[in-house]
Amino acid sequence: MEKQKVVYLDNAATTQLSTEAYKEMLEAYNSVYGNASALYKLGRDADELLAKARQRVAKAIGASPSEIFFTSGGTEANNWAIKGIARANRDKGNHIITSVIEHPSVLESCKALEREGFKVTYIPVDEFGVIKYSEIVKAIGPDTILISIMSANNEVGTIQPIKAIAELAKANKVIFHTDAVQAIGAIDINVKDIGIDALSLSGHKFYGPKGVGALYVKKGVKIDNLIDGGKQERGKRAGTENVPAIVGMGKAIEEITENIEENNKQLRSIRRYFLKQISDLIHNISLNGHPTQRLQNNASVAFEGAEGEAILMMLDREGIYVSTGSACASGSLEPSHVLLAMGKDIETAASTVRFTFSKFTTKEDIDYVVAKLKKIVKKLRSISAIRIYKNKVEI
Repeated sequence: MEKQKVVYLDNAATTQLSTEAYKEMLEAYNSVYGNASALYKLGRDADELLAKARQRVAKAIGASPSEIFFTSGGTEANNWAIKGIARANRDKGNHIITSVIEHPSVLESCKALEREGFKVTYIPVDEFGVIKYSEIVKAIGPDTILISIMSANNEVGTIQPIKAIAELAKANKVIFHTDAVQAIGAIDINVKDIGIDALSLSGHKFYGPKGVGALYVKKGVKIDNLIDGGKQERGKRAGTENVPAIVGMGKAIEEITENIEENNKQLRSIRRYFLKQISDLIHNISLNGHPTQRLQNNASVAFEGAEGEAILMMLDREGIYVSTGSACASGSLEPSHVLLAMGKDIETAASTVRFTFSKFTTKEDIDYVVAKLKKIVKKLRSISAIRIYKNKVEI
């Protein structure tokens, strides 16, 4: 029996582990298994690996190693940044500004702070998912202590004007945090040049391992401890560090940030090829997100008259893996909060499928996906009560 072809197009959810990152992790697992806090040589060796990884992460975003704190991932980093900064600076005010399209780890952290008495302003976005900068200007007040806006959206790929927001925050003496989980390795981010005070990242989004991330905190920014206990992470996050995973993330971020231009060129080519193919073969589709100010690996497409969940399940049977929204919300039956915030109706949100490509995606993969997708959409529309009119998407 012929083995079924597998095409993975859900790279915004997680990525395949880099071969070089895996090699370095394996070495750490097998040879440098000491506790990094131990004083003997095996412990010192592990601590040296942590230091190297910290330097790699810091270099990738233009920070100092002492400003990098390792976490279990992006969700933990976002929780720590928002809650830790808000609580530590409550003597200066109790107002936080974020957006309506943030990742759930940001939105739920803000809701938790609202229960503690903090005030949160949720900034709207335009039809392309771009933050309404003028609304941030209007929202800032004397009691504003934190602005948290993502660098790039995980569902539709829209890139936000974080430099302008960072400058606005600085002018008003407000701390600026950005969730850069989707942006690291996709766009150049230098925290000093942009003016970022805190930044969250996650290893498995850029070909590193799962279960590890980091939080950058600019020197001088007040933030409460995440976990009290030992002296790990300079006393801010106690607990024995996951050395092999941190090593893998360090190698992965070094690889991805050193090849951003080359990777984006490849991803842009694949994405254009995909959109051209589906535009020519499948009518009544529309692209969500900003047409140019976007991540090169993201194509969020609405197929009018076909349910996104049904498309996903039928593609799954063909060995093709995609998403209908963010990875963290995939178990929810509710329409995407991001698409609704952009003004999309429920039908459009429900018919959207997110295709996210990687450096491993080939044109042969795309040909296979498009051939299957054409048949699936046609079948679903044939049983849909919605009437379809011919109309091609503009690339």
